[in-house]
Amino acid sequence: MGLEENKRVAAGFFQALSEGRLDDLPRYMARDVIDHNKIIVGAADEPGAAFDGFRQQLDAFSNARMRPQELIAEGASVVARLLVSGTHTGFHPRMPEPTRRSFEVEQIWILTVTDGRISRIRAVSDRLGMFLQLGWDWPAED
Repeated sequence: MGLEENKRVAAGFFQALSEGRLDDLPRYMARDVIDHNKIIVGAADEPGAAFDGFRQQLDAFSNARMRPQELIAEGASVVARLLVSGTHTGFHPRMPEPTRRSFEVEQIWILTVTDGRISRIRAVSDRLGMFLQLGWDWPAED
């Protein structure tokens, strides 16, 4: 697959998440995708666990949006700089009671695309900014 096709896979993945189309994720993620940045701390960390992690995140945050600001491809990797936003309206393992507060933070993701699907995910997020905006306590341990 070419660089532009890999970028299209990444863009489609973020659009599916933003539109809450969880049933479409297998079009973009390999069944055994490895997420090195646990989406839900304490959740399973085995191949394919990201599918449930994304479901939990979308259940917790209404109007969640992942808006790519840049997509840069090299080889099998796509680096995405995103603006991520949402409102905490549902259960989240970190904060079971919704705060009804919104957040917007910047994130950097590195996706590995293999055979037209995302096979690895690495991400760095402004978690402190997110926690402050949502009114969550910073965890003592992770």
